Amino acid sequence: MRFIFKTDYDQDIRIFKHGGQVFWYGLLLAFLVAAPWLIEEYWLAQITFVMIYGVVGLGLMLLAGFTGLFSMGHAAFLGVGAYTEAVLAAKGWPFPISLAVAAGLSAAVGAVVGLPALRVKGIYLGIATLSFGFIVEEGLARWESVTGGNAGMHVKAANLFGLDTNSNAGFYGVCLVVTVLSTLAVVNLLRSSTGRAFVAIRDSEISAQSMGIHLARYKTLSFMISAALAGVGGALYAHKLQFISPDQFNILQSVDLLLLVVIGGLGSVHGAFLGAIFLITMPQLISLGKDYLPAFIGQAPGLQGLVYGLVLIAFVMFEPMGLYGRWLKIRTWLQLFPFYRKGMFKRQKSFQKSDRLK
Repeated sequence: MRFIFKTDYDQDIRIFKHGGQVFWYGLLLAFLVAAPWLIEEYWLAQITFVMIYGVVGLGLMLLAGFTGLFSMGHAAFLGVGAYTEAVLAAKGWPFPISLAVAAGLSAAVGAVVGLPALRVKGIYLGIATLSFGFIVEEGLARWESVTGGNAGMHVKAANLFGLDTNSNAGFYGVCLVVTVLSTLAVVNLLRSSTGRAFVAIRDSEISAQSMGIHLARYKTLSFMISAALAGVGGALYAHKLQFISPDQFNILQSVDLLLLVVIGGLGSVHGAFLGAIFLITMPQLISLGKDYLPAFIGQAPGLQGLVYGLVLIAFVMFEPMGLYGRWLKIRTWLQLFPFYRKGMFKRQKSFQKSDRLK
């Protein structure tokens, strides 16, 4: 007879920790599956963009939130995946194969970019990745025979073995499947020894190395996986817009992606999707609010950048854990009410990465 004991460690590595999560995630998935028949096409398109940015956010979250590596050129991987998918789709490749090639090529480029991470860190790594982003953007603009240069190129509909992916509902279904699979892959990765090695590197490289973690190997692997997810998101992004050009993958796109993970909540899978929702809805809220502002403010060309900057400063100062951290506090308040006391989370106002033994 064999006895199986459930420990706290077993509960930590389970995907669903209790039945309530199974219910709510199942309800969310049921709504997403039924969304094409429940909501208008405009909102369906917005959810599609949230899923696309959510996949890219998962990659950057894995790199910045769980491994502690700073990237300011992540839009380059998005561009590599988008252009790879566009070129292969034009040649008639099936979508699953072209998507895998786009992810693989982006991962290979990520391995090259990950080399500076072995010697530099912090803002210096950010500068190195920023320079790489400029190089990729310029390369896409100059390689006119393949990318079409600054004139851009049109993207054919995804060839999914005869299924209709040209309609909003059809492509929405493709994005939903890819998003669910990508999320499950990241969650399972974080439960594995590899994911725990990423977190150890984020907290303290010296301590991680003393425990036998090969820093160069895991840092490069983190860059590769992050770039691969960005490539997958880029492939979906290209098919959704049906037209791509080099200026879509510039420094502003990289800043938006970094804003996504910081506001969503560093170090959380949920934060990638909360940040994607913020990134998609905020420009529309700003457009709606312009009518209620004075003309010299509402018509200012840099209004969106100003709002983004103020929101980012507010989160860094008052809620470093992002939207997901705020949700955790609200949930805890509901669980403890009426025994919740003011200031219970005051000590949590600190950055995710430890300052010990840098």
